[in-house]
Amino acid sequence: MKNALPKGTQIQHYKIDRTIGGGGFSIVYLATDLETDKKVAIKEYLPEKQALRTKDHAVQCIAKENVAHFKQGFKRFFDEAAALAKLNHPNIVHVINFFRANNTVYMVMDYEKGKDLRYYIKRHGGSLSEKFIRTVFPELLNGLYELHTHNLLHLDIKPANIFLRLGGSPFLLDFGAVREAMIDNQPSGPHTLTRGFAPIEQHEHKTVGPWTDIYALGASIYACMCGKAPPAATDRIKKDTYRPATLGYFGRPYSAQLLEAVDWCLQLNQNDRPQSVEELVDFLNEDSDLAKIFNQPWYMTPINLPWGRK
Repeated sequence: MKNALPKGTQIQHYKIDRTIGGGGFSIVYLATDLETDKKVAIKEYLPEKQALRTKDHAVQCIAKENVAHFKQGFKRFFDEAAALAKLNHPNIVHVINFFRANNTVYMVMDYEKGKDLRYYIKRHGGSLSEKFIRTVFPELLNGLYELHTHNLLHLDIKPANIFLRLGGSPFLLDFGAVREAMIDNQPSGPHTLTRGFAPIEQHEHKTVGPWTDIYALGASIYACMCGKAPPAATDRIKKDTYRPATLGYFGRPYSAQLLEAVDWCLQLNQNDRPQSVEELVDFLNEDSDLAKIFNQPWYMTPINLPWGRK
């Protein structure tokens, strides 16, 4: 990958093994912690359109006009690391350390083996079973609840940011859009947007809250069912071509309860969606008539959250 640190580079007490991922704003490495001999993932802030790597491994802006944007992104990356370092939850990526070096910021995380949700969606062309969905997403709701109780919003939930460990246990990652935001607060600064997963209030820079993450979560479930994201919110606001999940046009049957939950999450008007994780979980914990008919107990398994219904 362009601008990636070469194998063997040492930053503090971490040695770079290889590049394992990245995007327009960062590069992710597999590295070895020389103090513990454990493998870690290190995410480096390096916006490819604004900066480049010098011979001494430092990150430098390409032009003076990029400096302000680079510094703004630098602060957001640092804030992301600082916020996540305060959390310790199995369904949220675990940040071990973060520090400044080479004129940029590094975030050190537990290295986990597995694949993101995009892999499973692509492999099956959507049509992931309800059992799969009800195994993965309750745990994600658990992590999202933890995030929201710390007055944090993810603001970029999508299959690419949902990672499944070997064995299937999921966690949320890539909190590049994370921000501290209480309900009714209007965040400032740029938004991270992914078409199809970001609700209209993010596109229009209006008030965001738990309901914003819930829209993206519903869009991710929708993608598990049909293999692609729902229509972009900016298109829906002009002419809504979204076909309600309850119409049942997917390649396999799903319970009416789950389909209703998806449609509820994907309401354009933020006031018409679940306003909190608790509200959505309460709905998903209602006994399903379809589950009773087909005697499939995993439809009715209570979601393991402290405030879920028994």
